[in-house]
Amino acid sequence: MTDSPIKNHIYDEAARVWNPGKVALLKDQGIDIVLGDRSGYIFQDVEGQPLINLHINGGVFNLGHCNPEVRQALVEGSLHYDAGNHYFPSQVKNDLCEALLAVSPDYMKYVAFNNGGGESIDAAVKFARHATGRRRVVTVNGAFHGATGIATQAGDPGMAAFFTMTPSPDEFSKVDYDDLDQLEEVLRREDTAAVLIESMPATAGFPVPHDDYLAGVTALAHRYGALYIADEVQTGMMRSGQMWCSVGYGAEPDMIVTGKALSGGYYPMSAVIMNERAGQWLHEDGFAHLSSFNAAELGCVVASKVVEITARESTVGNVATLIDLFTARLGELQQRHCRFFTGVRQRGLIIGLQTAHPEGATALMAALYKHGVWSMRANFDTSVLQFKPGLLMSTALAGDVLDRLDVALDDAARSVGMGEKSAVPA
Repeated sequence: MTDSPIKNHIYDEAARVWNPGKVALLKDQGIDIVLGDRSGYIFQDVEGQPLINLHINGGVFNLGHCNPEVRQALVEGSLHYDAGNHYFPSQVKNDLCEALLAVSPDYMKYVAFNNGGGESIDAAVKFARHATGRRRVVTVNGAFHGATGIATQAGDPGMAAFFTMTPSPDEFSKVDYDDLDQLEEVLRREDTAAVLIESMPATAGFPVPHDDYLAGVTALAHRYGALYIADEVQTGMMRSGQMWCSVGYGAEPDMIVTGKALSGGYYPMSAVIMNERAGQWLHEDGFAHLSSFNAAELGCVVASKVVEITARESTVGNVATLIDLFTARLGELQQRHCRFFTGVRQRGLIIGLQTAHPEGATALMAALYKHGVWSMRANFDTSVLQFKPGLLMSTALAGDVLDRLDVALDDAARSVGMGEKSAVPA
């Protein structure tokens, strides 16, 4: 930590009234960020030190901090709308449903809104259990689906056990990612309601599946009567170079869960996009899934603007340009720093940087921080750094990030004893 009186005061108070464990971890990592002014893909700490944001809160800031168009939608919308009433339809709710259905497979029929990704995961599992009359949920090892009830049980076992929410083996099963044989072994029991998969598990460091994996998940789930839920909270909204990563791999999910980016960084919003089978509960009891702030009208105004910007031809073109730039430059950097930087996991702008040291991503995160870039390690695989450019990032800023990464890779390698003259650890 620095000797900044402002930061020290905020962190000390946070340790007292907010989250002592998180503060202690940040201090241990030498991180003392307190956000100040922010715009685009750069935020300043309270003392004016700029940082380029390559974490973007998992996609919350896909369109940058304080995006002026999203902010304008929020401000102008607030003159006419508030949360509204979750009992009643409204035009802005309909508009957002239509916008999401327009960028989704044409067999999708309905949209259910929630406040966060975990909440929408819970909802999707509920919908699948109702549609199938079954209970089992199959997920993959190394997944994180949120911190709400069902989402916690569907994710990392350690997190569930910490809060005494260890899932019943009769209701939750784990298989390895990118392994269709393991998945089919569970599905043969014919008691599975839903196969729930992050299209590329973020907290595991964005492993890249074989080209036929997610299409195979679709086929197996449907063969054995289960529904397939694509968790696109981090991988959706154009991050893969297409609106939905799973669909780009040829999958046909019964439900797509989106969140994070849908908020525009301003208003918490998430959604479950459903086909007819998944949404059959809507015909039986439309009041079966309720929350006061689901489909809040002001949030719908914000999210509609987010979908519009994300789907624009100019945004799609910028994403394609950035994909080419990062693919080429990261390949060059990997060759130059090959002893430490061993590989690139990439699908579009979903990127994980693989290192040769078990804590290499922790070291690289710290080195990048010192060089003015904020990125986060993958907590379930700390050899991998999550590296997440925003959709609207300029090529100039992207080039600057890559130049800083070049220097930071040397620093990180030396810090773990893998510099040019250091022996590779056994």
